[in-house]
Amino acid sequence: MILIHNTTIINEGKSYSGSVLIDGKIIKKIYKDENIPEAILNQSQIINAKGLWLLPGVIDDQVHFREPGLTHKGDIATESRAAIAGGVTSFMDMPNTKPQTTSLEELEKKFKLGAQKSYANYSFYMGATNDNMSELKKVDRKTVCGVKVFMGSSTGNMLVDDKKVLQTIFAEIDMLIATHCEKEEIIRQNLAKFKAELGENIPIQYHPLIRNAEACYQSSSEAAELASKYGSRLHILHLSTAKEVSIFDKTPLKDKKITGEVCVHHLWFSDEDYQKYGNRIKWNPAVKTITDRDSLMQGLLDGKLDIIATDHAPHLWEEKQGGVLQAASGGPLVQHSLLMMLELAKQGKITKEQVVDKMSHAPTTLFHIHNRGYIREGYFADLVLVNPNKPYTISKDNILYKCKWSPLENETLSHSIEKTFLNGQVAFDNGIVKEVRGEALTFDY
Repeated sequence: MILIHNTTIINEGKSYSGSVLIDGKIIKKIYKDENIPEAILNQSQIINAKGLWLLPGVIDDQVHFREPGLTHKGDIATESRAAIAGGVTSFMDMPNTKPQTTSLEELEKKFKLGAQKSYANYSFYMGATNDNMSELKKVDRKTVCGVKVFMGSSTGNMLVDDKKVLQTIFAEIDMLIATHCEKEEIIRQNLAKFKAELGENIPIQYHPLIRNAEACYQSSSEAAELASKYGSRLHILHLSTAKEVSIFDKTPLKDKKITGEVCVHHLWFSDEDYQKYGNRIKWNPAVKTITDRDSLMQGLLDGKLDIIATDHAPHLWEEKQGGVLQAASGGPLVQHSLLMMLELAKQGKITKEQVVDKMSHAPTTLFHIHNRGYIREGYFADLVLVNPNKPYTISKDNILYKCKWSPLENETLSHSIEKTFLNGQVAFDNGIVKEVRGEALTFDY
C-alpha cells in the first residue's frame, strides 16, 4: 500500500488537508482530520506530501498521437509519456491517422497498440466518413469514447459534407458524437479573397481571418440544430469564439445533451500573439481575439462550457514553416496543459478547484467514464502531486514530445509536477517516467 501523507487534496470543489491510501489500483481510504491507524502507517510506503497539492489525474478528451502512419511526428508511446509527465493520466485519441480509424478493424488495431505502448490510460474515437455508416453502428459505447465527425477541413475522406449522411449520423448513432466545426464554404471564400490580395504567401496573422468566427459559429450552430432535432448526444470540440458560447446553456452537466470543449491554447493566446509566436500558435480552429479568449473563459466559469483539453497535435518543426498555406496547423501541449491552467488560476482567471473540475471531473461525467477523474474511495488511483512553489521552465532538455518543440519553449510556469500515479503505481517521479502501462477506459452506459 502507498500512503500519500499530509497533502492538500483538491477535489470536488474543495481544498483540504488530508492523506490518501492506495491499495493496488484503487483509492482505499481518504483521511481528512482523523488520525491514521498505526497499522496503516507501518504497512504502507509513505510519501510525505506536505506543501504539495494532490489532484485527480487529468483526462484529455482530444489528442492526436499520430499512430499509425504519422509516427515521424509522434506516437502512442512518446506522446503518452509526455502526458504522464504533465499529470494527464487518460487520453482519447482522434481517428485521422494513416490508415484512418474508420472501420472496426482499424479501431481494434489501435486498441492493441494502446495496450502494448501507452504509458497512460486510453480510448480511441471511431471516425465518420460519408460512407461508413454501417461500421459506425457496430461501435460499442461501453468501450469506445465516441464517434468523431469532421464538419470542417480534414485529411483524406474524413470531411463529412453530405447533408443526408450528417442527418443519418445524428438520427441513428446512439453514442456521443464529437465534432470539429468549421464551415468549409466560408473558409474557401475567405481564402480566395486573401489569395487574390496577397498571393500564395499569406502571413500567419491572416489565419484567424480566413478561418474566422463566422465559419466556426455557422458550423457549430448546424451541429447543435441537428442534435436538437434528433435528440443526439453532441460534444463540440475546441470552441474558439465568443459567438459560439451562445449556443450552450447552464444546464447541469449530467443532464446536458449538447456540450462544449475549450482547449488550453484558446484560453492562453490571442491574435495579438501571432507577431511573437508566429506559426507556433497556428491551430485549426484558429486562435482569435482577446474578446473571444475571455468569453471562452467566462463560458467555462458560468457552466455553459464543460471541458478543458489540448487538441495535442505534434508536427515536426520543419512542417510548421511558411505562411498560412504552407505551415501545418496544430501543436504539442499535453505535457504542459495542467501547468498552464494552474498558471491562469494563479493569475486569478479561474480557481484551481475549477481547473480540476474542468480537466478531471467534467470529462468523467460527460463521457460516463468508469471510476476515474475523482479522488474517491473505490476509484482508480489516477493522481497527480503538484508542487505550487517550484517553478518549471519549459526547455528542449525536458520536452518529451517526439517533435521536440513547444509553443511555450523557454517560458517559466509557477508550478511543477512532482509525481503522477497511474492505476496506483508511480508512473512519473521528479522528472523520470516509469515503465508503467495504462489501461483502456470503460464507460458506464
